[in-house]
Amino acid sequence: MPEVLVLYYSRHGNTAEMARHVAHGVESVAGVTARLRTVPEVSATPEAVEDEIPASGPPYAEPDDLRECDGLVLGSPTRFGNMAAPLKYFIDRTSGLWLANALAGKPAGVFTSTASLHGGQETTLLSMMLPLLHHGMIIAGLPYAEPALLRTRSGGTPYGASHLAGPDSRLPLTEDEIALCKALGRRIAELAVRLRA
Repeated sequence: MPEVLVLYYSRHGNTAEMARHVAHGVESVAGVTARLRTVPEVSATPEAVEDEIPASGPPYAEPDDLRECDGLVLGSPTRFGNMAAPLKYFIDRTSGLWLANALAGKPAGVFTSTASLHGGQETTLLSMMLPLLHHGMIIAGLPYAEPALLRTRSGGTPYGASHLAGPDSRLPLTEDEIALCKALGRRIAELAVRLRA
């Protein structure tokens, strides 16, 4: 059975909610399951260590989650137009997978949440694609065939799903943002099925 990994980091819960909608989109494709995983915080203090199991939510990702998946959807809040450090730290430790070509030829997509509409949504999505391209993954965005992409007044880009969380990170996902998260998950799942065949 094909499986798509939905891997994300979330600070205030918005990216985590997006990940759940992406996973629903993945599982709307017959015979495909979503594997939801997150990454722990990183600390500048060498003594700081996260528990091996998060207090709530999905388990922390391991390299095997990437190796075993048939597709990947990667999500992060925006940090100065780039992915957040905890997700970047995890990705930076995947050189063993790169050496083995473990992700080459698999489909991938990206999603993000920002505090402001022009807070780096597109640059974050594009920067998240770079390590995936180095891994040889096949990047898929959202086509304008998705009606929500044309009518959205908040998040949503052809580069991937996005959410406008507001300066206090409390704006809920809009119907269009939810539709685009699900569409991204569905798109990667459909590509995973085709590529696996």
